[in-house]
Amino acid sequence: MDQFEDGAVSLQQGETEQLLSCPVLPGPVLWRRSSRAQRVSLRIDARRGAVVDTLPQRAGRQAGVALLATHAAWVREKLAALAPPIALEPGSEVPLGGALHVIRAVPGHAGDTWLRPGAIITGGDAADAPARVAQFLRDEAQRRIEVLVARHAETLGVTWRRLRLKDTRSRWGSCAPDGTLAFSWRLVMAPGWVLDYVVAHEVAHLRELNHSPRFWDTLQQLTPNREAAVAWLKENGPALLRVG
Repeated sequence: MDQFEDGAVSLQQGETEQLLSCPVLPGPVLWRRSSRAQRVSLRIDARRGAVVDTLPQRAGRQAGVALLATHAAWVREKLAALAPPIALEPGSEVPLGGALHVIRAVPGHAGDTWLRPGAIITGGDAADAPARVAQFLRDEAQRRIEVLVARHAETLGVTWRRLRLKDTRSRWGSCAPDGTLAFSWRLVMAPGWVLDYVVAHEVAHLRELNHSPRFWDTLQQLTPNREAAVAWLKENGPALLRVG
């Protein structure tokens, strides 16, 4: 599945990270040293609202500073363009299925959380609302994705081993050789047709674990929304990482 554009960045094996100040930017920089990096590179981490400066193991910090200085205007522009963070607290509006829902806390109801038109209602102590709403969104993602996986798998006559939800930081979805499907729970916030495309993409990999012409033909059987969904994720995906 397509990688995030300016997405969250997770540490891989052989990588270390430090959050430090930088003389050429007003805010902190996530300095990352990687055994796999061949050159100094910059990337925006939308989840944390910071720039990541990746250095090869033998590169000096000054090389990263020099690259930041050269591209400081680009970094400032990208950071300024990030959507504001949205806390999962009462009064906040969060997207679900592409539509904004206001979070409302009500007393009682043993800490349950449920949907109403345009609202996510959560009971119990308001201080615990963020954790309850976060779990509700994950549960809702699990429910919706399971339905879509089953439908598309039946269409293709394929089976999957298991389904995992993650707070994925590099891809919206993946299909492992053993048939394990993994998805970002944040996809539940996207419009339903976008979620459907990502699920269809990974289910198609159960038949063709590649991006050959046969894979794209298989995917076309499941959804006609490829180009529109990829464009939506490129434009709006970083904002989903700012929720919670």
